[in-house]
Amino acid sequence: MGVVEEAHNVRVVGSGERTVVLAHGFGTDQSVWKHLVPHLVNEYRVVLFDNMGAGPTNPDYFDFERYASLQGYVLDLLAIFEELAITSPVIYVGHSVSGAIGLIASIHRPDLFSKIVLISASPSPLDCRHWWLGHASSLGYINDADYYGGFDQEELDQLFDAMKQNYKSWASGWAPLCVGGDMESVAVQEFSRTLFNIRPDIAMSVVQTIFHSDLRGILGLVSVPCHILQSTKDLAVPVVVSEYLHKHLGGDSIVEVMPSDGHLPQLSSPEIVISVILRHIRFDIET
Repeated sequence: MGVVEEAHNVRVVGSGERTVVLAHGFGTDQSVWKHLVPHLVNEYRVVLFDNMGAGPTNPDYFDFERYASLQGYVLDLLAIFEELAITSPVIYVGHSVSGAIGLIASIHRPDLFSKIVLISASPSPLDCRHWWLGHASSLGYINDADYYGGFDQEELDQLFDAMKQNYKSWASGWAPLCVGGDMESVAVQEFSRTLFNIRPDIAMSVVQTIFHSDLRGILGLVSVPCHILQSTKDLAVPVVVSEYLHKHLGGDSIVEVMPSDGHLPQLSSPEIVISVILRHIRFDIET
């Protein structure tokens, strides 16, 4: 195993001519794909890994300067491809922020991606104000001429202060809102576990990086076909965001809004979502 593979806990399972890469979002690790992987291993070579900073990674490897922008994660992804000798286009499945990471990587190396399946992805997470702050409909949105939502600095400061003061308390309140269930839910407990495994200062850094990222100006450079999957109810990413992606991506794209709740539907609603993800992995966009 190479240095990059070891650092990111890379696992390669299954067999098949085509490769599927599964990339998790903030607060989780590769275990979030546990309901999907068994359905892939007989057809595909499946690559799983942990983003740097996730609980199972070595926190000593987290370079705060490198990961102050999404570009650090993009370089990690391309390094994993290189170490695994991936030269043929892969099917990339990216959840949440890893969707954005995949889009950027595809701009750098479109030859390495046959399609991107985006789950609960946003080009500009500043539209997530009430979710990240740990509140519901009591907080509204700030709009601009072409995009729904946004934060002002005071609200971001509230978020960061809450995380600094008591990370576990903030995370305990955030997990059920994010997943869309109560604390007794198995999915909420699983997400809480992976969230608590992240060192608080690293979690803070990652959240700041996410909030300061904005891909809206480069969406037109994405030429790889994109399948945009979205929950009907997601406090993090409203349905209108999926339509924004569909409208502004440079290549072919398709949107499917799933009858699921929460920002981690592959974990909380596998009986609904897994079949949808499989369909978009297996079938291309009709042109």
